[in-house]
Amino acid sequence: MRKKIITAEQQATNSSEQTWLDLEAIAGVEITSEEADYPIEGALVEGRTSGWRADAPGKQMIRLVFKKPVQLRIISLSFVETGIERTQEYLLRYSSDAGKSSHEILRQQWNFSPEGTTSEAEEHHVDLQTVSILELIIIPDIGGGEAKASLEKLRLSS
Repeated sequence: MRKKIITAEQQATNSSEQTWLDLEAIAGVEITSEEADYPIEGALVEGRTSGWRADAPGKQMIRLVFKKPVQLRIISLSFVETGIERTQEYLLRYSSDAGKSSHEILRQQWNFSPEGTTSEAEEHHVDLQTVSILELIIIPDIGGGEAKASLEKLRLSS
């Protein structure tokens, strides 16, 4: 077994040099809602910086439907909330059989605070071989508040 110890700086460099899948070319997207000034392309397409925002409060879903099944090794997500304090939960799940069944990858919560923590960035390392659908479900405020779901960026790598 080969082993290499890397520094935090090297780890950050490796992530930024990652080759991301061109989601615009290989997948369609289905969403539960979208604010006109913050379309989903703002979070999914390389070079866009506006991010995505729902046009209504409450639970939202972003579903990527791949034209051909893909292999996934990294799922990178980033969220930003500068306006209100809230606890967000998100769930990632996938299907290998065009939606006939689904499998949970992970469920995670994060506390946002305008005077403290305003962003969350996660890089999930996975080993998924034939993904036909990937779903991101966001509950913007588990306390039931009027927060709207948002996503700064979603990137995938094989």
